Amino acid sequence: MAPSAKKRLVVSFNNMAPELQEEVKAAYPTGYTDFMMRIDKPNGDFFFAVPFETEEISYLVKIDVKIDDASGEEEDKDYYDDDLKGADELANDDSDDEPADDSTDFDM
Repeated sequence: MAPSAKKRLVVSFNNMAPELQEEVKAAYPTGYTDFMMRIDKPNGDFFFAVPFETEEISYLVKIDVKIDDASGEEEDKDYYDDDLKGADELANDDSDDEPADDSTDFDM
């Protein structure tokens, strides 16, 4: 290993010292989204990380990401399965209503 080569570490953001966490946040003031990389592990798992460098160490900082998966479909089904009861009647009621006072008409 050449003397100028940096040490390379993979570390979870939550396990970093508070000072380093602040430096990472400062390096990404608009957030991590555009800089995240998906890292695939040999066992098939994966994680998301962003690069971060200090003078001595090149980090891959693991970022916790909530991923939407198919398990949410069941919740959506419950939400969208509800019929709007009386929707047709409401639409018809609106067209049948006559204004109580014609004085609200404006000529332009």
